[in-house]
Amino acid sequence: MDAERTKSLSKEQTKQNVHVYTEHYEKERIYVRQVGSNRYSLAAERRERLEAVPRVITTQLGDGLHDNWHIIEPGDDVFRSQTLHLHFVTIQPNGRNDGHGHQNEALFYVLDGHGYEIHDGKRYDWKKGDAVAVHNDCVHWHNNPDTEKRAVCLVMKPKPLSLFLGLSYQGKIGYKPENDHLWEPRSEWLTARPEGDAEVPKVFPAEATPFEWGPFGYTRQIAGEGVPLRIKGTDAYLQHIPAGSRSGRRWRMPDEMLLVLEGEGYDLHWDVEVEIDDQFYARIAKKPTRWEWKAGDVIWVPQNTVVQRFNTGEGTAELVGASNRVFNQLGYSRIHYFENAPEYDESQAGADASR
Repeated sequence: MDAERTKSLSKEQTKQNVHVYTEHYEKERIYVRQVGSNRYSLAAERRERLEAVPRVITTQLGDGLHDNWHIIEPGDDVFRSQTLHLHFVTIQPNGRNDGHGHQNEALFYVLDGHGYEIHDGKRYDWKKGDAVAVHNDCVHWHNNPDTEKRAVCLVMKPKPLSLFLGLSYQGKIGYKPENDHLWEPRSEWLTARPEGDAEVPKVFPAEATPFEWGPFGYTRQIAGEGVPLRIKGTDAYLQHIPAGSRSGRRWRMPDEMLLVLEGEGYDLHWDVEVEIDDQFYARIAKKPTRWEWKAGDVIWVPQNTVVQRFNTGEGTAELVGASNRVFNQLGYSRIHYFENAPEYDESQAGADASR
């Protein structure tokens, strides 16, 4: 603990309570899960898993030092997905975590409190409602200067994919290769961070862009193509559903993970199977499955699913959701809408009438 404090950048930080993560786990951690089968088609394994796995998770964060921060990762006993790793980070009053770095990026959405990042020696302030980027190969730690209130963030990161691709360097400040005499003196890390990348903002403030009506409903993008935030592998958005209303009904290939911030309601999921003949044909389930959710729950929408979301509460339902952006690069960027959100159709009709 004392050794870690000496690595801080200022006298202010040496007075902080430092949460040091252990280097070892009680049992082996599964970073990437094997995909195996005795047959070429994996459809049966997929169907069995989807029929057996609950798609709503009730989170239990707690309110102390030993918070239950885990949500979804590949090593779960009930395996859902390894496209994203989803978890909470809590920073206790006047606290920070220990300095570390990893090759995978991480997207933070600040749920409560305020604080700042130290990224490669630079400070980036954040507050509730902001989206924060931890870029690839970034040495960082998270700080909470509030002496009375903790800060809580939702972390969405494509860590399993990064590790599957061999981007496995991660460690605490002070790590060096063994057998120092075998290596040249250290030099700049030149195989990442393309020209101009350092100029892209690391914090996307809550007030930076407005919510807008679209086919899926009332949403605000916080990470994705065109969003000025230094995030490459994760798309994320906020969604508000008015009381008594519903989202659009859409079909897309990426799976999705959403934290319910406020309200209650349910999802309808129409699973999609494939029929392979002269080309791929979709076979959409005649009947959907229904998944009830409330504030604090996490919804998992599997890959290749038609989804529609309903608000059954008296107030606005608020959610934050994320998916892995690599699907877009692989050719699965298209979204098909069977039905638009009713308010969007009303706004379009109004716009047409005014022309």
